[in-house]
Amino acid sequence: MPLWPVYTGTNEPHDGITELPPPPPWRDFDGGPVLPAPDASADASAVSPDRTHRAETYQATEETVQLVNAALYLRRPLLVTGPPGTGKSSLVYAVARELRLGPVLRWNITSRSTLHDGLYQYDPLSRLYAARQEAARQGGAEGADDRSGIEHHLRLGPLGTALLPYARPRALLIDEIDKSDLDLPNDLLNVLEEGQYEIPELVRAARLAPDGVAEVLADGTDERVPVARGRVRCRAFPFVVLTSNGEREFPPAFLRRCVTLHLRQPDDRQLAGIVRAHLGEPDAHARTLIDRFLSRAGTGDLATDQLLNAIYLARSADLDADSLDRLAEQLMPYLGQTARSDVF
Repeated sequence: MPLWPVYTGTNEPHDGITELPPPPPWRDFDGGPVLPAPDASADASAVSPDRTHRAETYQATEETVQLVNAALYLRRPLLVTGPPGTGKSSLVYAVARELRLGPVLRWNITSRSTLHDGLYQYDPLSRLYAARQEAARQGGAEGADDRSGIEHHLRLGPLGTALLPYARPRALLIDEIDKSDLDLPNDLLNVLEEGQYEIPELVRAARLAPDGVAEVLADGTDERVPVARGRVRCRAFPFVVLTSNGEREFPPAFLRRCVTLHLRQPDDRQLAGIVRAHLGEPDAHARTLIDRFLSRAGTGDLATDQLLNAIYLARSADLDADSLDRLAEQLMPYLGQTARSDVF
């Protein structure tokens, strides 16, 4: 039997994901043909090159480790809430790096986002243009022999890619789900519960293909993956992290299908660990700034990246000790964006 936890929070990459026990019978998926996870055997830095530092320096709490493992074992999405700067979006990069899940797929949510956006994008105008070009090459008989297949004008979105039948889970970040319109959480319910979806354009086109298989582009890559008769069903349920800044409430049915983790502002010990991971051992000036940060963090106008920025400037400036403290204290409120400041 595998040992709990699979995700340890130590930031040491390993292949423990392959030792997960079979899923609960109600969360067992059998999609195929099985696809290898991209870069599964590559260096851990290949997870997401632009997020490597965040993944390497993430400081997981014991509660975070336990609930990440609960989501992995139960094959359920992890809903992460908390104030800005507590590491909500960084968590998925740390887990993907440690468990070698490949590049993180990311879906940034806005008020205009729809389920369709996350699953796939299809451009019918480019297909029409390609069909007319093909007709012109055949002598002007438009539509005489349309070889511009739908799959050449269709790309899977981050959610659609995550649900492909990979051999090991993909990591998917659905960022700021609370910014969506009222319908999106409910629209996600069926897809995340069933682990599958259809692409109607490919379903209709399947009758024209000898084997009904279309090769489509996956999100984040120029490689094509097979989709049989327009239907996609996962095999290893993806590690899905949904983040929320608490700007709205979610439907009870949606919450029941998620494992929920609430991240709190770090205490002095955790802040010291964060500073150590990013900038080395905290010196006396850094500890003074940590104390000042904690005295003001409760007001909600500061996030952890502002503390790190202030400490970095204090260490970089050629000033005496008192001037360093004054400079960092004065600048701290202006050195980060509290709306989007997950840096650890």
